[in-house]
Amino acid sequence: MQSSNRKVFCSDCEFNVPDTVYEPAEDSFLFADNLEVGEMDVVVDVGTGCGILGIIAAKKARKVLAIDVNPHALRCAKENARLNRVADKMSFVRGDLLQPIKTGQKFDAIIFNPPYLPVKNEDRSWLSCAWSGGPDGRQVIDRFLDEAPRYLHRRGQILLMQSSLSGIDNALQSLAKRGMNVSVAANRRLTFFETIALVRGTRTDGSN
Repeated sequence: MQSSNRKVFCSDCEFNVPDTVYEPAEDSFLFADNLEVGEMDVVVDVGTGCGILGIIAAKKARKVLAIDVNPHALRCAKENARLNRVADKMSFVRGDLLQPIKTGQKFDAIIFNPPYLPVKNEDRSWLSCAWSGGPDGRQVIDRFLDEAPRYLHRRGQILLMQSSLSGIDNALQSLAKRGMNVSVAANRRLTFFETIALVRGTRTDGSN
C-alpha cells in the first residue's frame, strides 16, 4: 500500500509527513517555539522523525546531526531538509539514541522529543517507536539521560520534552544529579490529566 503524505507547517518551514512517520503535534510545536541554539552550534537531533526540530535548528545552527531508528523517518527528514534548503547543514544516520556517535565526540546541544507515553502492551511498529515509552513511559528517556551528558561540550545543553504522564520531575532530578543546571524552558497543559514541559539541562563544569 502506498503511503500518503500530510503537510505540516511550523516556524516558516514546511514538512511532508508520510503515515509511516510520527506527525508533529503539540509537543513538537512547543519544542520548536522554544528551541534556542547559537549560530556556531553543532547540534544533535535525537529521534528526528520528519526532521522538524533538526531542520528548525539548522536554520540557526552551524551543523545538525539527525538520528532516528526508523528508516522511513530518516528518508522523510532528508527530503524535508532539501525542501527547506538546509540539507547542506545536516547529516543523517540511523541508530538507537546516541549509539551512532563516536566516543569522544562533543556537541553544543542535544535535542530530543522522546517517546514518553506509558504503554503496557507494546506495539513493535516503526511508528510506535516515536511514542511508546514502555510501562512507565521512561524506558527510552532514562537510557538517554544516562548517555547524553557525556557528549556535551562545556556549557552545552540538553533540551528534552517531558510529560507529566511519565514524570517531569524525574528528568529534572536526573540531570541535576549529573551536575547540570536544570530549568523548565516552557510548559503547556494539554488536558486535565497531562502537562508537557520542555526541560533544559546545561553543563556547568569547565571540562570538555
